[in-house]
Amino acid sequence: MADRNALRGKLVVMVGGSGFFGHHAAQALLECGARLRIASRNPEKAFKLKPLANLGQLQFARCDVTNPASVSAAMQGADAVVNLVGAFDGDLMQLIAGGAGNVARAAKEAGATAMVHVSAIGADLNSEADYAKAKAQSEIEVRAAFPRASVLRPSLLFSEDGAFLSMLAGMIAALPVLPVFAPQARLQMLFVDDAADALANALADPAKHGGKIYEIAGNEAIGMLDLHQRIAAAQGRKRLFIEMPDTVSAIFAALPGTPMDSDQWILLKKGNLPAGNYPGISNLGIEPRPLGLFLDRWMERYRKHGRFSQQAARAS
Repeated sequence: MADRNALRGKLVVMVGGSGFFGHHAAQALLECGARLRIASRNPEKAFKLKPLANLGQLQFARCDVTNPASVSAAMQGADAVVNLVGAFDGDLMQLIAGGAGNVARAAKEAGATAMVHVSAIGADLNSEADYAKAKAQSEIEVRAAFPRASVLRPSLLFSEDGAFLSMLAGMIAALPVLPVFAPQARLQMLFVDDAADALANALADPAKHGGKIYEIAGNEAIGMLDLHQRIAAAQGRKRLFIEMPDTVSAIFAALPGTPMDSDQWILLKKGNLPAGNYPGISNLGIEPRPLGLFLDRWMERYRKHGRFSQQAARAS
């Protein structure tokens, strides 16, 4: 494992750090003793991190990644840089790919000695999904401007507060019958804190990890139908799951106001597994923790009667 003391006192600029993964990555970097500047369009979304930092350890900056001048201003004095920018709407090539290029160039100009760029498993210039194409192009932009950057391709991240798991858990708790989209698609989900630790390790040792691409995923591939069934069992609920045909799922994803857009459907149908062409999370010194380690405890609040349910009593 990398010596994280290498980050102590260093100024790490985290671009796009106000989102879900950003909150967890920030905690890992603050624990390493790094000084952290979170640069985002909406940095106030990260203000809840303030109690986790020591005096003078955490700073916020408003930054538009599509504006090179804005990015350069946020990058002043950076020792290391993390780029986390991602989205599913808007001009993805401009935001994800163009923004990544702006961040990498500004990092180089600021004299940063390490950079981690967070891409995604499934990044592919030939994909039908604009998101996957933009992520693939972002890697090209970053490596052209900052050749020693580490590129992380995480699988779908899970945690108790993550949107994906919370959405499924809420629907399963509320509805006796549920459709399952892409029921046979397999997801090799990764616990978000393991992803954050992998990021910190990559950033702390650029001599070892710089210039490489890592596919970081959990150790278990879970089918979508199986995942629904596991969540229902952890809640102590009996549910009827209906496997939806791909044609119906595609129509649903194309409708406005649904919880899944067409890009997300394309990616879900393909599954979320590492291709196996690059080193994995173990090469970053992390042994990923499985979903089963957490699921029963996380589902307590969705059970009828919560911790007073019969299931909770049997477990105690």
